[in-house]
Amino acid sequence: MRSLEKAKDGGPKSHVEAYFLLELKGLFSIALLKFNIGGRGVYHTHAFNALTWFIKGDLIEEDIDGTLYQYPFSLKPKYTSRSKNHRVKANRVSWCFTIRGPWADTWEEFDEGIKTILTHGRVKLKQSLEL
Repeated sequence: MRSLEKAKDGGPKSHVEAYFLLELKGLFSIALLKFNIGGRGVYHTHAFNALTWFIKGDLIEEDIDGTLYQYPFSLKPKYTSRSKNHRVKANRVSWCFTIRGPWADTWEEFDEGIKTILTHGRVKLKQSLEL
């Protein structure tokens, strides 16, 4: 459980800082996200479904199939399913508010042809070459 805590969101190489208002992984998380300029470049899924409101900035999301989305400020939330395989880049410092659902036990990262299955604490369960 986290409450009123700042942490990296997405691992140590992430450009995203999370300000967790409350995180109960078995139930939900509520956080303010700060996307610093740039991105990790790694495609990934999530352990949770999420609703995200874009507050300020310039974010580009790229799905693994190459589809690009740009997100301006919006009162309507964006839904991200835990199976969405994407990466995000900030062209300038950007802010979002997010509500996340309960965590599943695993999610995936795809980096230069290598698929990694991760679990809580970013522990690597399996790696394989994806063609």
